[in-house]
Amino acid sequence: MFIGVQASAQSDISQRLRGLSGGMRSSGGGKDSLEHRNPNEDSITISYRYYDSNRVNKLDSSVSDFYSRFPVPYYYVDLGNNGTAARSIIFNPNMKPGFDAGFHSYDIYRYTIEGTKFYQSTRPYTELAYLLGSNSEQVIGLLHTQTRKQGRMNFTFDYRLINSPGAFVNQNTAHSGLRVNGFYQTENKRYGLYFIYLSNKLRSSENGGLQNPDDLKNLALGNPFEADTRLASALINEGRNPFNVNVRIGTIYQENTLLLRHFYDFGQKDSVQVNDSTLVRLFYTRLRFQHTLTYSSNDYKYNDLRLDSLDYATYFNYHPKGDSILFKDTWHDLTNEFSIYTYPDKKNTAQFLRVGAALQLLQGTFSNDSANTGSSHYNNTYLIGEYRNRTKNKKWDLEATGQLYVTGGFSGDYSAYISLQRELSKKLGSLQIGFQNVNKSPTYVSEGYGSFPVTPKENLNKTNISRLFAALYLPALQLHLTGNYYAVTNYIYYDSFQTSNQYSGLFNVLDIGLDKRFRLTKHLAWYTDVHFQQAPGNPPVHLPAIFMRNRFAFEGNFFKNLDLSTGIEIRYYTPYKADSYSPFTGQFFYQNGITVNNRPDVNAYLNFRIKSFKGFVRAENLNTLDRSSKSVGFTHYNFITPYYPQDALWLRFGVWWSFVN
Repeated sequence: MFIGVQASAQSDISQRLRGLSGGMRSSGGGKDSLEHRNPNEDSITISYRYYDSNRVNKLDSSVSDFYSRFPVPYYYVDLGNNGTAARSIIFNPNMKPGFDAGFHSYDIYRYTIEGTKFYQSTRPYTELAYLLGSNSEQVIGLLHTQTRKQGRMNFTFDYRLINSPGAFVNQNTAHSGLRVNGFYQTENKRYGLYFIYLSNKLRSSENGGLQNPDDLKNLALGNPFEADTRLASALINEGRNPFNVNVRIGTIYQENTLLLRHFYDFGQKDSVQVNDSTLVRLFYTRLRFQHTLTYSSNDYKYNDLRLDSLDYATYFNYHPKGDSILFKDTWHDLTNEFSIYTYPDKKNTAQFLRVGAALQLLQGTFSNDSANTGSSHYNNTYLIGEYRNRTKNKKWDLEATGQLYVTGGFSGDYSAYISLQRELSKKLGSLQIGFQNVNKSPTYVSEGYGSFPVTPKENLNKTNISRLFAALYLPALQLHLTGNYYAVTNYIYYDSFQTSNQYSGLFNVLDIGLDKRFRLTKHLAWYTDVHFQQAPGNPPVHLPAIFMRNRFAFEGNFFKNLDLSTGIEIRYYTPYKADSYSPFTGQFFYQNGITVNNRPDVNAYLNFRIKSFKGFVRAENLNTLDRSSKSVGFTHYNFITPYYPQDALWLRFGVWWSFVN
C-alpha cells in the first residue's frame, strides 16, 4: 500500500476534538466563539513513512553510531575510497524479478524509490549535513520538509553530494543525488496524489588496482599516490582537484526517475456531534482505485580517454579495438500500473487487500568502442497481489505480496513474500518470521548483451532463490537476533574480468546475526554486532565465516544538554577469498587464488549532541600503524579486495544540524 495521510476514524476524531480544546472565549461583541489552537505550535512533532509502507517511524536523534548517518553501512567494503564500487560482505542477493540491467556496484550511493520517506510535520523542518575528511573528502547533505493544509499536503527536498579525491592515482569520486517528493489529499479525503522525482549522477575514476602491492612498502616519500596502478599511471601528474572532477578513465552512471501515483476512494460518510453547534465529518474508505505511472532513464557508461592498450592486455586480458574505450548502455522504462484496494474494516486502513496489473515498456540502446550501436525492446505485463493487516491494537502485523510476469521477455519471473510479526509486550519486544521466494531472469549484461564486454560461458537459466528469515527483538535485554537461510539454484556469477557463469546445483547459505548492548558501568557501554555465515559445499560464493563490529563507549548525558558518546570501534572479519573487481565491466567477480587476511580495523571516535546540533570526529584505520621500519608511520595497509588497498590513517569531521522554522 502506498503510504497516506488518512488516519483511522478514532485518530481522526481525537485530532479534531483537540482542535476544539481551546474552548469558548468571549469575543469583543460579547458572543462566544470557537478558537482553534495547535497544541504543537511551540514545538515540532515529526514522523515519516517509507514508500509503500504504513508503519510510522520517528527521527533518530541518537549519536552512538556514526553509520546511522553515513551513506555507506558498516557491513560494506569499497575499493579504498568513499564513493568507489562497494559490496556487502554479508550475503544479500538481489531478489527482484523482471528486468535488471545488471550494474549494482554503486547502488549504495543512489537515492531510490523504496528508500523515499514521506513526512508528517507540525512545523517546517530542515537538516544540514557536512562532513570533511582527509585528502579533501566531502559529504554535503540538505533536507527540508514541511506539511500544510492540516496535514493534507507535504513537500520534501533532499540533496546529497559525495566528493573524494582519494589517496591513490585516479581514485577520485563525485556523486550527487537529488530527491523531491510529496503528497496532496483533498479535504474530503477521496482523492490523493503522490509524486517522487529522483536524480542520481555517480562518477568514479578507475585505476584497476595496484600493479604490485609490495610497492607500498617502498614509497620514497611515504605517499601512496606514488604507487603504480594498473590503469591511469600516466595521470599521476594531473593532480586531484575536488572541485573539478574529470573522469578520464572510469565509470559514469546517471539516473532520472519520476513516479506519479494517484487514487480515488469510495466509502462511507459519517459524523460526530461534538456539541450543539459543532459537527465533525468523517470518511471511511472501503474501496480504492489507484494508478501509478513510473518513468525512468538510466545511463551506464565506462570510458577510457587515455587508452594504454598494453595495460588492458597485460592485466585484464582485454584487447581494445581503437584508440579509446567507450561502453554505454541506455535504458528507458515506462510502466503503468493499475490497482484496486478493498478495506474489510472501515476503522482500520492498515488492513487491506490489493490486486492489480501493469504494462512495462522497455527500450535499450547501446554503443561501444567500435562505434557499433544497437537497440532492444521489451513489452512486459505482470500481475500483483497484496494483503496487509496490522491489527488495531498493533500487536499483529501480517504482510503478504506477490508478483508474476505473464507476458513479455521475462514471462515466468515471479516473487512471493510473506511476513508475520507479533508484538509480545513492551518488555519482551517483538518476533518476526517470514518466507520469500523469487524466480528471476539473468541480468542483461551477464547474458553478453549490450555494449559491455561480458561473455557467458554457457546459456544462462533463471535463478531461483528461497529465503527463510526470523528476527527477535528483546528491548529489556537490548538484544536483537536475526536469522536468514537461503536456498539458491542456477546461481549466476562472474568468474573473471569478462566472463559470467552459472552454478546449476543447489547450495545453501546460513546467516545468523546478533546486535547487543551491554551496560558495563553507569557511563561505559559495549555494543557488539556479530554475523556468522556459512555456505556448505563448494558453491561459487566466498564469505567471511565471522564478521563483527564492537564499540567500547563512554557515553551519557552531561550538563543537561550534552549527549556524549566516545570510544573505540573495532571491525573484524575472518580471512576469506574476497571477490575481485573488473573496472571496465563494473562487476565484482569470484576468485579462488588470493586470500584476504587483515588486521582488525580500529577507529577512535567522539560523537556528541547539543540540542539540535550533532558532531562527529573520527580517526579511522589506526590499525595501519607500522613500527617495523626505522620511521614509524601508518603504512600497514589492509586489502579488502585483491590489489585494492584500504586507506591508511583517515580523519573525518562531521556536523548534522537541524532547524525548526
